[in-house]
Amino acid sequence: MISLIQLEYIVAVDTYRHFATAAEKCYVTQPTLSMQIKKLEEFIGVLLFDRSRQPVVPTDIGIQVIDQSRIILRESKKLTELVNQFKGTVSGELRIGIIPSLAPYLLPLFIGNLSHNYPELDIQVKELITEDVVNFLNKDLIDVGIIVTPLNENRIIEEPLFYEGIMIYINPQHSLIKSLEIDLKEIDTPDIWLLSQGHCFRHQVINLCSYQTEGMQKLPFKYESESIETIKKIVDREGGLTLLPELSLDDLPESRKQQIKLFKGLTPLREVSLVYVNHYVKRSLLRVLGEEIKTVVPAKMLKKDRGTVVDWK
Repeated sequence: MISLIQLEYIVAVDTYRHFATAAEKCYVTQPTLSMQIKKLEEFIGVLLFDRSRQPVVPTDIGIQVIDQSRIILRESKKLTELVNQFKGTVSGELRIGIIPSLAPYLLPLFIGNLSHNYPELDIQVKELITEDVVNFLNKDLIDVGIIVTPLNENRIIEEPLFYEGIMIYINPQHSLIKSLEIDLKEIDTPDIWLLSQGHCFRHQVINLCSYQTEGMQKLPFKYESESIETIKKIVDREGGLTLLPELSLDDLPESRKQQIKLFKGLTPLREVSLVYVNHYVKRSLLRVLGEEIKTVVPAKMLKKDRGTVVDWK
């Protein structure tokens, strides 16, 4: 007889690729976890893991069994979700992954309201780059991601929330500081600062202005930042310009508003969405999360037709 506990254990070993770590995450001893996995292997008559390799890896048949186990475990959670929907309660665990170019600006706007309005909700948030959000979703380490789309990944559903403008931010001494609007061709220049590799906003900037990374050599120094706030400060002190998402400029002091510039004849946008696996079961929690976010962003951001969505992939 196969149990859900056994399936949880093999999924944990696949996720962490280490028996001791998997046991710790499952709150059992390693001998208990190993014994249950061994019983499962004996019952179905195949080895699920190659224990001779470190880190441990699943066998070919193990990969298929584990993939199906993830589906079974997700489906089993529907029972609790059905009961919660019937009762009209919003409770349970909600694990959120959010990208760094959104987290400092969007998260403070809605997370307090979400927590106060739904006290029975156990909210856990991780800041992750997009690649890790997809990986964590597929491994069931998070329930939902808040990222920039289109993503176009198999098994991932995208639910657009709002459309954030992409703005130009320039040094006060820059030659373009007196321009009210700036032509796209004028920012295809070596004095543009970018986020580091792995950030979707970096790729949006490159796609938008056809900027080549070799141009970084013409900057005062080579620097790849994980932080939009760091990029802002470098522009202020070292010169040049950068492109920034709209929400990151909302709390800019009035004295620095002149450093924000619009594009001439173009309103580039980035589409911000909830993403989740196609057999996601926490539908009611997803709906609540989306509603809370939409109530705190400026109304104009809810309209896709106010500009042009820039792809980043």
